[in-house]
Amino acid sequence: MSAPGGENASDRPQVPGASYTRRLDELQAGDGGRFGGKSASLGELLRAEIPVPPGFALGTSAFTELMSAVRPRAEVDAAPDAAAAADIRAAIRSAPVPDAVRGELAARYAELEQVAGIPSPPVAVRSSALGEDSSEATFAGQQDTYLWVRGVDDICTAVRDCWASLYSTEAVSYRARLGGDAGRHPAMGVTVQQMVDAEISGVMFTCNPVTGDPSMIAINASWGLGLAVVGGEVTPDDYLVSKVTREVVRQTVGDKQVEHVPGADGNGTTRIEVDDGRRHEVCLTDGAIRALVDVGRRIERHFGSHQDVEWAIARGQEAPEGLFVLQSRPVTGLPARPDAPAPASALSLIMGKFGAA
Repeated sequence: MSAPGGENASDRPQVPGASYTRRLDELQAGDGGRFGGKSASLGELLRAEIPVPPGFALGTSAFTELMSAVRPRAEVDAAPDAAAAADIRAAIRSAPVPDAVRGELAARYAELEQVAGIPSPPVAVRSSALGEDSSEATFAGQQDTYLWVRGVDDICTAVRDCWASLYSTEAVSYRARLGGDAGRHPAMGVTVQQMVDAEISGVMFTCNPVTGDPSMIAINASWGLGLAVVGGEVTPDDYLVSKVTREVVRQTVGDKQVEHVPGADGNGTTRIEVDDGRRHEVCLTDGAIRALVDVGRRIERHFGSHQDVEWAIARGQEAPEGLFVLQSRPVTGLPARPDAPAPASALSLIMGKFGAA
């Protein structure tokens, strides 16, 4: 599969009268209340000219419309017990996606087909909850993502499953602890993005997540799609890199025993064993590490805070051309550093040395 996207936003076809959806490149931070944190963050990345796969966002209004039909069958509140939450999930999954919502999903998918230049392009369907990927709450790993989804029918099924995951045991418990509007009035947007057939993928923190050191970037990398890294299925390659010089300060090669790849029939993903020759082979070239540091610095500067970034390098391509950012969220829960300047102040000193991206 070729690299996603490639057209200018002004050249892309439009969906007239869209009520429930927006292209990702039409979103910004202020749209988080209507489309969820993940979609709004991706819109900001595109505004900063960060390489992000093209896609679109489904707003929380679509979720609200479906839930108005679900409510007579299930009592919906901010913190249902386990049995009630299970009933809500089942009701959502059995309810048809409203016709108007389905129509817009079909139109946006047709738009994405033209951008991708291939029929039925595979997409990632990701939950994008209210308050998600904010400095106060990330919801990371608590709600669902579906990869390598093809066709409008399967997209609608994945959208319903994302909506249902808002009432998973973990998500309900987290909202109860969180409180606030996100806890009292849960709502779910959905992000739909063209897939990157990742040869290498991973996560990057624009600070040292263990010590809070703002002068470092931490990178984890493994083979295939990012499921193996974020799911803890492998010991990834681990890099600690100077944010200023891009010098690798520490490198540990992991045991990358499995990888996730597209399914043989072009739908879904498959978990396979990595052959012995690649298990302990270094994933990233020096050029790829430098490209990741450069894009990490740009993302951090744009958002003004340390970021936790998911990324992928397309199969058969080199970074930076084949490097794509899949999502970015603020780093939360950093350790206090009483013997050092506050991270924000130190970050300002470092950023002052970089100049324009």
